[in-house]
Amino acid sequence: MSKIKTAVIGVGYLGKFHAQKYAALPDSQLIGVCDNNAANAQKIAADLGVEAFTDYHKLLDKVDAVSIVVPTQKHFEVARACLEKGVHVLLEKPITVTVAEAQQLVDIAAKNKLVLQVGHLERFNPAILALDAVLTEPLFIESHRIAPFNPRGADVSVILDLMIHDIDIILDIVGKPVKRIEAKGVTVLSKDIDIANVRLEFDNGCVANVTASRAGLKSERKMRLVQSDAYITIDFQNKKLGIHRKGNGEMFPGVANIDSQEQTFEQGDALMAEIKAFLHSIKTDTPPVVSGVDGKRALETAMEITRLLSENRN
Repeated sequence: MSKIKTAVIGVGYLGKFHAQKYAALPDSQLIGVCDNNAANAQKIAADLGVEAFTDYHKLLDKVDAVSIVVPTQKHFEVARACLEKGVHVLLEKPITVTVAEAQQLVDIAAKNKLVLQVGHLERFNPAILALDAVLTEPLFIESHRIAPFNPRGADVSVILDLMIHDIDIILDIVGKPVKRIEAKGVTVLSKDIDIANVRLEFDNGCVANVTASRAGLKSERKMRLVQSDAYITIDFQNKKLGIHRKGNGEMFPGVANIDSQEQTFEQGDALMAEIKAFLHSIKTDTPPVVSGVDGKRALETAMEITRLLSENRN
């Protein structure tokens, strides 16, 4: 395949970065950008030397693939139109508002033999990519994702805004069905849940304790995993992976020494890696790293958590 003709629908804060990556990649020919704010579309288009659109329907016959970076409530409408036109889709997270909508997108993509990739960006964090070499079967997982309040994510709860990143990673790591969920949450700054703690129990006995907050004073994105032979720490923000195992000798009578190794990775560009992976899937006709099925699975769990939190608030 020659260069893939690409476009970005929604070029606000995040979408403009998508457009910049497509414009820079050798496998991509950025055709245009679309935004319902005409001035914004024209500015980004002028910066990148491409055409500006305010109606995404008008560019679908011109492209092979798009990134969709519009408000969550518009994900289904825009993605369905693209997939029905035979256009491959990289759709920002969460995949849709409802699980039924997500299933429809998965079905359309499969029917039309198209790539549907979901933008769970943390999957491209180098610390997570390096985890494959040491991960066996986790028994306990603990994650904390804390951030200052950002109005850009306030159209959804902290579950769909922040926690869904960790839900996706944990579901992928464990690879087993969720058996039981407990959830507690509070409203602090917005009209929706801003801080939540969730306990996930899996069929294989693994337990995950997941906390997310958008009412913090600083950012923290960390995960800890315990398996039979190691205690593993992941610092998403600083790109660090720590591996701690039983060593020779004893630190106390009956208590083994611990051998620790820590790897620090270059900051890199996770969004560039995500878009490269999307284009690679299209060119090689291979499944995406984060498929529509993955996105639906994460959403399904997030929606069940949201339902439980709503019940607890009433």
